[in-house]
Amino acid sequence: MAHIVILGAGTGGMTCAYEMREKVRPWDKVTVISDSPNFHFVPSNPWVAVNWRTREDIEIPIAPYFKRNGIDLIATPAKRVHPKKDQIELTNGQIVDYDFLVIATGPKLAFDEVEGIGPGKNTHSICHVDHAVEAGKAWNQFIRDPGPIVVGAAQGASCFGPAYEFAMIMETDLRRRKIRDKVPMTFVTPEPYVGHIGLGGVGDSRGMMESIMRERHIKWICNAIITRVAPGKMFVTELDDMGNVKKEHELPFKHSMILPAFKGVDAVFGIDGLTNQSGFILIDPYQRNPEYDNIYAVGVCVDIPPVESTPVPTGAPKTGYMLESMVSATVHNICATLDGNVPDHKATWNAICLADFGDTGAAFVALPQIPPRNVNWFKEGKWVHLAKIAFEKYFLRKMKKGTTEPIYEKYVLNVLGIKKLK
Repeated sequence: MAHIVILGAGTGGMTCAYEMREKVRPWDKVTVISDSPNFHFVPSNPWVAVNWRTREDIEIPIAPYFKRNGIDLIATPAKRVHPKKDQIELTNGQIVDYDFLVIATGPKLAFDEVEGIGPGKNTHSICHVDHAVEAGKAWNQFIRDPGPIVVGAAQGASCFGPAYEFAMIMETDLRRRKIRDKVPMTFVTPEPYVGHIGLGGVGDSRGMMESIMRERHIKWICNAIITRVAPGKMFVTELDDMGNVKKEHELPFKHSMILPAFKGVDAVFGIDGLTNQSGFILIDPYQRNPEYDNIYAVGVCVDIPPVESTPVPTGAPKTGYMLESMVSATVHNICATLDGNVPDHKATWNAICLADFGDTGAAFVALPQIPPRNVNWFKEGKWVHLAKIAFEKYFLRKMKKGTTEPIYEKYVLNVLGIKKLK
């Protein structure tokens, strides 16, 4: 019997657990270690932050659904991974042995890298449902006494989609309340241009995003370094395309949300041979760590170099379908090893993204996500807003049923030429 441990129960961890249980041998044991007993659907956090959703709408308990599918859950945070011993040390002192480990922790949020950003300081966050709930409370206060908004991402960030989403969702909510005219909005980003999204752009994402932001009267500052944030004021240094200082900005605000840079979680940070200097897990083409071949990694915790050099550092995002392709490759390769074969499955890293803008939205397909690409497509329309709502319900239902890829989903994606494995 092999013991396969999955560290993390977010989108990657949950999906991996279900697919692993389905494909490994019946006598193998699958255990998930999570710092929370609940799963929440992260893409819905922007809606929570303007009170279009509640926490209860997007969160489900993990244990009953895992039990139904024969998966063990340990809802205790990991303190440290000990790869030379094939063990994980938990914060309560418990030691968990493993034969294979899949790291799916997601990131640690690097709020500490910029003075004054983050929950409990001077800006809000939508990275976690806890943060989104607090942002929603602040939003209720803000709409009673509106003023300037500054929204965006800090230098080193890699996940830009939610920042664009939240800017547009706030703008839509303000229009519906008929107070949009009282709220100047500024979008601050380290990207060299709006629509870059850490991918060097997708299709005509630059032209479309510039047009959308002009239409919605949202100003933007690119190549931006947030030097510090004081109560009600953000200090931003704008660089030119050569990396020289172009302008210094002092941006007043009454409400602000800034996405931070990511780094590896404390349980793995600084382990020689396992992580890079930022704490992201090093992997080979088969999702496997080169130093410890019984450790795999999927999702945001994986080391992926930037798509291109930019005047202000930006990272490459790890989108949902790309993550699912990592999971499928990992599961197939662990199963191959258990059967005495050599791992040979590679993730396609294809990307499908739906970004809600409140009453419309933008979608892109990048095959693969990292250029050069076979497909490079970016479109906008009300259908994206409706599709995002439908996908939220659909994905939560999948997490309850324990089905990671229903046959009709696989059929439709195959028809479109979108596959998880090479």
